[in-house]
Amino acid sequence: MSANDKIQLFEDKRIRTAWDKEKEEWYFSIVDVVAVLTDSPNPQTYWRVLKKRLKDEGNETVTSCNGLKMTAADGKKRLTDVADTEQLLRIIQSIPSPKAEPFKMWLAQVGKERIEETIDPELTIERALETYLKKGYTREWINQRLQAIQVRKELTDEWDARGVQKGVEYAILTDEISRAWSGMSTRQYKNLKGLKKENLRDNMTTLELVLNMLAEATTTEISKQKAPTTFSENMAIAREGGEVAGIARKAAEERTGVPVITSKNASQLNQVVTNLLEGVVADNDDDSIESQQ
Repeated sequence: MSANDKIQLFEDKRIRTAWDKEKEEWYFSIVDVVAVLTDSPNPQTYWRVLKKRLKDEGNETVTSCNGLKMTAADGKKRLTDVADTEQLLRIIQSIPSPKAEPFKMWLAQVGKERIEETIDPELTIERALETYLKKGYTREWINQRLQAIQVRKELTDEWDARGVQKGVEYAILTDEISRAWSGMSTRQYKNLKGLKKENLRDNMTTLELVLNMLAEATTTEISKQKAPTTFSENMAIAREGGEVAGIARKAAEERTGVPVITSKNASQLNQVVTNLLEGVVADNDDDSIESQQ
C-alpha cells in the first residue's frame, strides 16, 4: 500500500485515500465519506452503528473492510476502516441521506444499462462511443480504440481455448507481449504515463494503439497455428507476437526520428488536439476578417 493520506475533495471536504500499487485499487476512509454524506457531528459513531447494523443483516461488505493507518486531524497516525470502490458504493447504498441519493440513482442507472447491454450487446459499443466522444477523443482515434477492443477479445478467446486462466495468467501474458514490443511491462508503461486505475490503451496515441493491436493480433494468429498446450508455450508465443510489433516500432522510429512510446496521457493528448482545433478556428476567423476588410 502506498500514497497514504492523499486527500480527495468532495464538496470542499477532505476524504483520505490510499493507493495500492499491487492491486491497482484506491481505498477510501469510510468515516470521512460518512462525514461528507451525513453531516453527522460524530461520523465515527455513525459508522460504528451502521457497521453493526449491516453485520446483523448479514452484509458481507463490512466484514471485508480493512483497517489502515492514516493521519488523523491531530496529525497522528491512527487505524481507520477503509473500503475499495465497490465496497464503498455498497456502503453508500445503506446511508439514508439526501446527499447519498445521487450516488444511489447513478448506481441504479448503471445497473439498468448493464441489464440492457446483456440483452442487446450492441448498446455497449454505442455507449462506449458516446463516452469517448464526451471525453474529447477524435472519431479517428475512437475507431482504432473500438477495433483494439475487438482484437483484445479475439486474443482472450484464444487464450481461453488454450486453457489460460483469467486474472493472473492473463496479466502475465499481457506483460510478456508489452515487454516484447514496448520494452516495458504494463505497470511500467502506466507509470511512464502517470496512470493509476486508468486504462492504458485509453491513454495511447494512435500509433501506440496500432502497434499494441499488431502485437495482440499476431499473438492470436501464432497461437492458432501452433496450438500451445502449456502455459510456458503460451508465454513463448506471447513474446513472439510482441516481437513482431517491436520490429515495426523500431522501423517507425528509424524512419520518423522520434520515439513511438510517449509519456503523454489522454488528458495531455486531447489538450493538444483541442489547441490545434482552436488554432484552426482562430486562423479561419482571421481569414474571414481579412476577407471583409
